[in-house]
Amino acid sequence: MYGGIRAAVERCKPCAAMVATQCIYAAMTLWAKAAFSRGTSPFVFVVYRQGFATLVLAPVAIMAKRTRLEEMSLGLKGFFLVFMAALLGATVNQYLCYQALHMTSPSLTMALINTVPAITFVMAAIVGQERVDVRELSSIAKIFGTVVCVGGAFTMAFFKGPKLLNHSHGDSSSAIILHTPRSKWVMGALIQACSCCCWSIWLILQAPICKYYMDPLTLSAWTCFLSTLQSAAITFFLLPDQSAWKIGSLFELSSCIFAGVFASGVCFFLQSWCISARGALYSAMFNPLSTVITTAVAAIFLYEVLHVGSLLGAAAIIAGLYIVLWGKAVDLKRGRVPDPSKDLAKANVNEPCETLQEIELDGRRLDQVALSTTPHGSWMHNITVVGRGIVRLPWPDWSCYELVKEVMEEEVRSRGY
Repeated sequence: MYGGIRAAVERCKPCAAMVATQCIYAAMTLWAKAAFSRGTSPFVFVVYRQGFATLVLAPVAIMAKRTRLEEMSLGLKGFFLVFMAALLGATVNQYLCYQALHMTSPSLTMALINTVPAITFVMAAIVGQERVDVRELSSIAKIFGTVVCVGGAFTMAFFKGPKLLNHSHGDSSSAIILHTPRSKWVMGALIQACSCCCWSIWLILQAPICKYYMDPLTLSAWTCFLSTLQSAAITFFLLPDQSAWKIGSLFELSSCIFAGVFASGVCFFLQSWCISARGALYSAMFNPLSTVITTAVAAIFLYEVLHVGSLLGAAAIIAGLYIVLWGKAVDLKRGRVPDPSKDLAKANVNEPCETLQEIELDGRRLDQVALSTTPHGSWMHNITVVGRGIVRLPWPDWSCYELVKEVMEEEVRSRGY
């Protein structure tokens, strides 16, 4: 009896973690919107968020590596790649996202974020990280899903349509917080689209980054630290007035702390753990939940006016997201994960094993390791095993992380990186 209950609880943990993550993102979006309405600058908000995230992640990373602090170094090439990833994926991405949130509504901002997998698919196909064959159903699904996502985004940006809900609350204090002029609405939607493009580029950059550095906790701490420096420098240049840095109330301070500690720190751990347990596709499937939560809370408690065009566009984006994810799931099931490593490109590809321990029991020897990434953030080990060919393993797999790490480091040293 007890064992059955415990097993059921274990099965529910990934789902509970992702639901909690999406609730945190929804709360952060609404909280940040309210803070912007009270006078907080989106530029300053990014600096404080990344700063608080660094204060949370850096000590944890140091504690985890306290006996091997030299492993936290990046090297010149690794530092450059992480610096660029932090600039695009954290600094510029959040600048644009919060500016769009300031100009539009939480519902629009969260809905457009669901276009990231579709945008990433297009970019990955251009750079050769994504396999596209119009003769296959999975590729057709990804292309069609991308078109649906983009169409939904344009619908939300340029077609509001008739009002459905809360049209009688337009003069309330809560509704004023969410009220946005038409011109700013369109501009904000375009800015959010640029933010999604930056996030997609960040996902694409994970493939070359992880050839040099593969510890997710330390990598995240480095990203937040570099983003703090970058955003502070940019904000000092854009907002020379020191009064703009002043936090006007406890509410604004709490929103910055919540965004840094929970939206960056806690959500990172929950998502990393969930990806290691169920995979990146499972994690991505929960993204629309934050859109639903944000829209419901904004409509019920903040009297956000809902329009036909907004709901139709959001529905199209979510439908397109799942179509793209379905196509990607088919590719992953067939083992068609792109391999960017030229040294391993001509090797024979076999069915993947579940853990490295299984390979050891077979008496196989690990020869070299490369790392590839899928457009939705799913990282894969490409391990050449003597007498077997390439074995692909999802990452992070904490049960075999240290062994993979040792082989990876030996490969990096042998190549002179």
